[in-house]
Amino acid sequence: MKLSRILYPSAALLLGIFALSEPALAQRYLVEVDKPDFEDLQSPEVGGNTGKKNFKPKDWLEAEVKFKVTASSAKIKFVDRVTVKWYVAAKNPNGNGYVLLEKEINHINVPVGEDIYSSVYLSPTAVKRISGSDRAGKSILSHVGGEILINGSQPEKKSGYFTSKGKAGWWTSGKLSRYDKIPLLNKYETPFKFLWWDRYAEIEERR
Repeated sequence: MKLSRILYPSAALLLGIFALSEPALAQRYLVEVDKPDFEDLQSPEVGGNTGKKNFKPKDWLEAEVKFKVTASSAKIKFVDRVTVKWYVAAKNPNGNGYVLLEKEINHINVPVGEDIYSSVYLSPTAVKRISGSDRAGKSILSHVGGEILINGSQPEKKSGYFTSKGKAGWWTSGKLSRYDKIPLLNKYETPFKFLWWDRYAEIEERR
């Protein structure tokens, strides 16, 4: 009985020490993120032995952001998953004002301490639906912004937020209605998939 009285407090003490040590051992991450940019791109002409077809390239709209992940430990060289939540305020195709377009992209095998990019796209049909024209410039978009998560969690100091203008988080104001009829596309869902490969973070594909 006396022995058990001695052992049980010791076990509890050890568990308490481990519990206190766990947060200290957890990795912490910061994200350096630039102001996002967006521009119009023409559909690329992809060659090969499939024969030539006549077509007139149309305009896509691309939004991209540069970011860099830093870790609390120099031993961490890669992050398993970086989630980029994109929010785009686009002209309302049904009337005045703007609507909110959303896209969540999971990037995998993201190197730590290296500048890398994430991007989203509006297809030529989306551009035409919003603007009524095949040739539409950046004026059909008002704001581009988003949030970056590291392994599903917010980085230190809320450093993962970005916006083209205004205050980050404008997409939560409730002033814009979500519009799901016009999709935002990740790079792998476009003909730009194999272009500028090393510039962009690898995208997790659904299986």
